[in-house]
Amino acid sequence: MNIRMSGLDYSRAPIQLRERLSFTKNQVKELVRRIADMQGVRGAVLLATCNRTELYLSGTEGEEPWRLLCRGAGVDPEPFGGAFETCRGEDAARRLMEVACGLRSQIWGDDQILTQVKTAAALAREAGTADAALETLFRTAAACGKAVKTQVQLTSRPASAASEALNAITEQLGDLHGKKALVIGNGEMGRLAASLLQRAGCQVTVTLRTYRHGETLVPPGCAVTAYESRYDAMAGRDLVVSATTSPHYTLAVGDFAQVEKPPRMLVDLAIPRDIQPEIGENPGVCLLNMDSLGHRAGEGTDPEALALAGTILEEHMARLRRWDTYKESMDALEQVKQAAAQRVLATLDWDMDPGEAAEFAVGRTLELLAGGLSQGLDAQSLQACAEKIRSHSRKRRESHG
Repeated sequence: MNIRMSGLDYSRAPIQLRERLSFTKNQVKELVRRIADMQGVRGAVLLATCNRTELYLSGTEGEEPWRLLCRGAGVDPEPFGGAFETCRGEDAARRLMEVACGLRSQIWGDDQILTQVKTAAALAREAGTADAALETLFRTAAACGKAVKTQVQLTSRPASAASEALNAITEQLGDLHGKKALVIGNGEMGRLAASLLQRAGCQVTVTLRTYRHGETLVPPGCAVTAYESRYDAMAGRDLVVSATTSPHYTLAVGDFAQVEKPPRMLVDLAIPRDIQPEIGENPGVCLLNMDSLGHRAGEGTDPEALALAGTILEEHMARLRRWDTYKESMDALEQVKQAAAQRVLATLDWDMDPGEAAEFAVGRTLELLAGGLSQGLDAQSLQACAEKIRSHSRKRRESHG
């Protein structure tokens, strides 16, 4: 299995390192194009989420994938030397399947990771860097993740960063009914956080950079305010959640200091971080980021459910092995075809009539093939092959009826 990968996640690197290799969707497409042009790389897919950055490559061996990633992103690789985990072959494939199933997520059984795996493959496809090996790997991993999600209950609790943030907020503030919240950001994570807070009883306002009636999605029951008015809007509120893809801080320490009656609870669900860390040093302010949400690996999971997830994963690994064996066999058969054609052409009597020449070419090719496979010939397999050929011949005759 000619796949290799390097991965950086919450378990091996703090947020200060992870945010240096955090990318938007457009940045991902540009980056995989650059990496695919590097020596020894045939295909590249980059999985970039809040808590992980993983580069999957197909092609010949060469530099470690994480070094290619850093070079393509223009980032100094030295600080990342011990933070990346690199896998090859089946180990790399199994890792992706575990990721797709939510078995490697900070939030155990993460509900969002399967979509993120599919998105990574789609972005590589749009960039033209997803070759057959990576397409098959990611398609099989997505199928594995879907099967686990639909057949196995890994956790009885909602599994997302937003739901974990809600739990942390509740632990800090208690009952949320009547509490006032501002959510900065109206992307997928922001909308999810706003919806969860609203259902928990909060009065929620969401910031918008632009608003188009009928086009802009706003969670039901939530009010809206302009992003530019965020500092005014947070005055007197109990909490603020920020979840954007902005490369700059949405809350800066100097501007926050000017807010009258600032919120005492801040939650940063973005990477790179939205909220300047020094804000958390203010007396009476609790600032949580992605690293603060903790890790619930296997918490409350029935051992039988975990075993079933493992069985499903191994079934999909077996499926991937069969495809890989078939692909390698097809590549090898192409080499056999070319070698046999050269050998037959060298011995063919060009005075033969077409029928005799065809019979000679087929016979000679099969003799050469049988000689090369003398230790591995299987009569039953050969009979099945013959029946397959006869079946195609019958269909061809019938189509020309």
